[in-house]
Amino acid sequence: MEENIYRIDNADNIITPALVYYPDIIKKNTDKVIEIAGSPERLWPHVKTYKSKEMVSYLVSRGIHRFKCATIAECEMVAMAGGTDIVFAYPLVGPNISRFVTLTNKYPECKFYAIGDDYNQVKLLSDAAKESGLVIDFLIDVNLGMNRTGVKPESVPEFKERIENLKGIRFIGLHCYDGNHTSDFSKRMGEAQKMQIAVDKAKAETGCSLVIIGGTPTFPCFARLTDYYLSPGTCFINDYGYRTNFPDLDFTPAASLLSRVVSHPEKDTFTIDLGYKAIASDPEGLRGKIIGMDATPLFQSEEHWTFRMNEGKRPEIGEVVYVIPTHICPTTALYPEILIARNGMISNIWPVTARNRKITI
Repeated sequence: MEENIYRIDNADNIITPALVYYPDIIKKNTDKVIEIAGSPERLWPHVKTYKSKEMVSYLVSRGIHRFKCATIAECEMVAMAGGTDIVFAYPLVGPNISRFVTLTNKYPECKFYAIGDDYNQVKLLSDAAKESGLVIDFLIDVNLGMNRTGVKPESVPEFKERIENLKGIRFIGLHCYDGNHTSDFSKRMGEAQKMQIAVDKAKAETGCSLVIIGGTPTFPCFARLTDYYLSPGTCFINDYGYRTNFPDLDFTPAASLLSRVVSHPEKDTFTIDLGYKAIASDPEGLRGKIIGMDATPLFQSEEHWTFRMNEGKRPEIGEVVYVIPTHICPTTALYPEILIARNGMISNIWPVTARNRKITI
């Protein structure tokens, strides 16, 4: 990662910290995603990384029309941006059940899909749908070993039989997110093969027509192994964590955080205005990498991040530095807007449309 591809020439009046996206890099990453998938029509990406209507509109312009979402607000954002097939890839509980029904009624031009793994909750959704005169397309959420949500593959046929009597839903397929973060590609491919066998069996035993599978690390594996829909997410923007941990994934980070040096507390240290209110605090370890600088993070607080300079000239107080976040998804959600940089200049602003849990519904 070279500093000159992230440098902003008109940064003097930018309030820091600020989130910047680089469309030229996003285009190259998108080209790569489509190349791996073989076609934009095979992609069913997750929007939680960027939560931006403008970003979804860009992907629609590239021929990607199917999307996955983690919130009702994200679903509404995708509908507003021209997406056609929208999976709410999160268990529907509480008021989200009625909100999902309202969403489906408000955007009849879109096809919405629900997922689930618990009969009682699915029945509540079915009852709400029936009351509104709807039949909702439904995907069984499959647990491929992440143990976060989902039905174990071997239990999918039994669960399908239980929900078949529910009149407000129509079972059509499987939602299979694996959460695999094995760095070594050959090991990841071997693990994906085992998952593919289990999913193939569940698909055959249920007779369903639709399978959505994988995340950014494994979608290249499933692209080779299956003809299923592929569900990458982070790779369109990418971040320092994926860049470091998955060398086989040739995606360039397309976002940086502009920050300024605010103090020189000791002779070999400096502090920037990028506290943990402005960059994701997960995963454990390094939260971001300062571009073009050999510096070790010492500690971080709400509004400060202090580094020790290892080699080279320490940045001056007031100087702009560029940080590539380790985890871009929760980082983006910390900002109300994204600055758009083209040819070294800020040329536009994208709202983080679905940053909050509600747009209108």
